[in-house]
Amino acid sequence: MRKPTFDMSIFAERRKKVGQEITGGALVVSAHPEHIRNHDVHHPYRQDSNLFYLTGWEEPESILILRPGMNPESVMFVRRRDPERETWDGFRYGPEGCEREFKIDKAYPIDEFTKVAPQLLKEVDRVYYRLYKNKELDEQMAGILQTVKQMSGRTGYGLLSIHDADTLLGEQRLIKSEYELTQMREACEISAQGHLAAMRFTRPGVTERQVQGVLAHHFYMKGSAREGYHPIVASGNAATTLHYNFNDQVCKDGDLLLIDAGAEYNYYTGDITRTFPVSGKFTDEQARVYEAVLKVQKAILDYVKPGIVFKDLHDMGTSLLTDAMLDLGLLSGRKDDLIQALAQKKYYPHGIGHWLGMDVHDAGLYYKKNEPRPLEANMCFTVEPGLYIPADDSSAPAKYRGIGIRIEDNIRVTSSGCENMTSSVPKEIADLEKVVGKA
Repeated sequence: MRKPTFDMSIFAERRKKVGQEITGGALVVSAHPEHIRNHDVHHPYRQDSNLFYLTGWEEPESILILRPGMNPESVMFVRRRDPERETWDGFRYGPEGCEREFKIDKAYPIDEFTKVAPQLLKEVDRVYYRLYKNKELDEQMAGILQTVKQMSGRTGYGLLSIHDADTLLGEQRLIKSEYELTQMREACEISAQGHLAAMRFTRPGVTERQVQGVLAHHFYMKGSAREGYHPIVASGNAATTLHYNFNDQVCKDGDLLLIDAGAEYNYYTGDITRTFPVSGKFTDEQARVYEAVLKVQKAILDYVKPGIVFKDLHDMGTSLLTDAMLDLGLLSGRKDDLIQALAQKKYYPHGIGHWLGMDVHDAGLYYKKNEPRPLEANMCFTVEPGLYIPADDSSAPAKYRGIGIRIEDNIRVTSSGCENMTSSVPKEIADLEKVVGKA
């Protein structure tokens, strides 16, 4: 018998907290669809973050219905035990194991969902559900809601109203608990030490994929279940491509190497970017662009505190990086006019960061009631300014062409400022030059 590796009281407490927000309603959350299988090749499965957040359940083909204050309150639909399939695909808990090990009030086989769900939902006044994630489930839910309406007879009640489950759960997930912060710090530290190992390994002649292998080796050896996302290991001009993912070129003397990678630990992920010279020594031109980006990042980190709005960080990044572009001779003209014309996007096309947690671009609203939301303690996000000057950009000074730089750290808002959870990765030029190539 396989035992869960997580403390089930954590998930019960989360269900209780969510339930307080939806009294009288019901929440329906489904598992992430299994990866496409090609010629019987199986790919590792990763559960939907919302379903795991509420249950700790990691099997596919599963659905949770949460009905706060009703009996049963938590109901799951899961795969039946099947010795033949378990021989091929691995252990299943089945409905009985789901109730026993995961402290779910009642569990049914997944094939009984459309039969049982109307009975569960007829007692509620609204449903929280994420539309357009799973077409087959959307169709089943439409039929279930129609059945519930018919069960109401001539009462005059129409279809139950549908509210977005992602918005509801995103707001719950945005402010991290102490338990979550412990997992995030571990994910960030594993990620940080992986970056440090990659820096020490890097030297002219190694390939981007070999560097990726060093990262992955470190992540898994330190307890990570998987990478938080496909890593970017981009040398030379490839670093000017934001989502470069070929990772197949040779790292050359004189080039910079940009690594954007993070480890996932207990469903929480790090997301770090560092840029450094393959040879271990910055050229004057590389150092000048690098210091401009680092200066911006430091200024933004110093500004973070509760009460400021996330949009201010974006605007601050745009303003300071436009100053840098003017100083480097990448742009010319009046700063305000350039920003209004979005001219800065030529070299800085993304935002300053994003929420971070169970997903690398984590759940949670950036605006509430059309107003940018203030930061609160224990929100976590990235701060990642960058400058990207393509090699074929004839309008840029020749000495800067082919330079792509991003510096990204993972931040927790504290009561008076911020905690940098990835500060153990070097980013000062002098510190980088002491580390790179020193395996």
